[in-house]
Amino acid sequence: MNKNIKHITILLVVLFAINFLGNKVFKRFDLTTDKRYTLSESAINIVKDIESPIIVDIFLSGDDFPSEFRRLQKETKQLLEEFSAKNSHIIFKFINPLEDESTREQNIQQLTQRGLTPMQLSVQENGKATQAIIFPWALASYNDQTVVIPLIKNKIGASQQELVSNSVQHLEYAFSDGFNKLTKPKRKKIAILKGNNQLEDKYIADFAKKLGEYYFIAPFTLDSVARNPQKTLKDIKVFDLIISAKPTEAFSEEEKLVLDQFTMNGGKSLWLIDAVAMEKDSLYNDTGKNVAVSRDLNLTDFFFKYGVRVNPVMISTLYSAPITLAIGAGSESQFQPLRWPYSPLASSNSNHPIVNNLNLVKFDFANQIDTLKNDINKTILLETAPLTKLEGTPKEISLDLVTQEPDPTLFNKGNQTLAVLLEGEFTSVFNNRLKPFQLSEEKNKSTPTKMIVIADGDVIKNDVLKNKPQELGFDRWTGKTYGNKEFLLNTVNYLLDDDGLINIRSKEIAITFLDQKKIAAQKTKWQLINIALPLALLTFFGLGFNYFRKKKFTS
Repeated sequence: MNKNIKHITILLVVLFAINFLGNKVFKRFDLTTDKRYTLSESAINIVKDIESPIIVDIFLSGDDFPSEFRRLQKETKQLLEEFSAKNSHIIFKFINPLEDESTREQNIQQLTQRGLTPMQLSVQENGKATQAIIFPWALASYNDQTVVIPLIKNKIGASQQELVSNSVQHLEYAFSDGFNKLTKPKRKKIAILKGNNQLEDKYIADFAKKLGEYYFIAPFTLDSVARNPQKTLKDIKVFDLIISAKPTEAFSEEEKLVLDQFTMNGGKSLWLIDAVAMEKDSLYNDTGKNVAVSRDLNLTDFFFKYGVRVNPVMISTLYSAPITLAIGAGSESQFQPLRWPYSPLASSNSNHPIVNNLNLVKFDFANQIDTLKNDINKTILLETAPLTKLEGTPKEISLDLVTQEPDPTLFNKGNQTLAVLLEGEFTSVFNNRLKPFQLSEEKNKSTPTKMIVIADGDVIKNDVLKNKPQELGFDRWTGKTYGNKEFLLNTVNYLLDDDGLINIRSKEIAITFLDQKKIAAQKTKWQLINIALPLALLTFFGLGFNYFRKKKFTS
């Protein structure tokens, strides 16, 4: 008896110790091969020191979702559980804004006004097609601030399953980016260069507004170089990044030296350059024609020294965005999208965080970039499809081209580079050269820095309708949204990112889905296997057991 009491006591002590340790020591294990539920160090660093609640409302909720979007709902919940496990101040809940029929329309209107546009889906289940509306958005609130977090990662031409796969892969970045905007104060400063006839503010307004969520932005003119170049250089060094959006007037030698020394001192830069003067708007005249000519910005030696060359040729390709023209006369006319080879759609097979899982980027009258051999590390970010040809200048461009059938054999120049990332220690353009003005602190070798060159200024240009800037990348004629804004935002984030947040985009997650057509075709078969077969086997073993039992005990 005493021995039994002793064993029971030991067992109780062990159970109590296990329970106590279980409450004190907490550990989650991610057994997935792609570590999809393991947060990156950058994401952890963003949330680990938060001391006030972040309330996350997720509107991706409902019972009539397609199976693919139920998967997205589940992945979103599991990801937020991981964030909450790292910091209990992250509190989330799922809300179905369409659940109550009496407030359904009012909720749709309110959410749409806040920029949370609904998404209409085709539901293919059990062999039937129906329509469903969802709100793939989340709102995160912290200390009286609120940010909108998109849960869907759009990609032109993607199926619903591909859409969900892209979105699941993007979730950690989307929430990390949202939490970062809420909890981290702005630190970096961006200068939008003026003075060389760059794009007007209204044409870069949408992108500038987006950048303002992350960084301080200010215009910076180089006109003062002519009067006081040394002061101009001192003033520009205050900024971490400069953006030159489609300059059309040549840079002076003094301006180039200021920009060169900005780079030598570790400044980052984003260049959107047109080496050919040609505007799509210039074709909408009585003749429907204009002549493309080369544009000399006096930057050839500048970029050549850094390791790239923007050539004054136009890229024509069979894989391009359409041009929308009015077809017909008077009241009979209709707007139609037509084939237009001068608007290349660019993509990348790279897993670089700037372009990983990126939608197609639209260019207009893009030029070709050559990379040159030097010590700078070069990464091709965007390139055309293989079916291309190069057209020199001067060249007459006519809208009549939309009526002509292109000859595929002429498009044989292969992939053409449109955007390049340069990283490393740059050598000064003015090294061993006579300088246009004396420098108080001359540097001929830079500290490690970065630069991105894009061979088209229109990549950053948003449409303006009734004097109101439209969303960058959105084509109001076709309803498609290209990846221009995301690409440019990724470039700036990468150039200025100290926390490594942009690297989260490189995370690869494999998502598998059930084949809905096969499910509908084989539904009855698998129902019988899963329901009737176990019952049949149970009956068989029951009858067999009773038979042998009777036989054993009656003999």
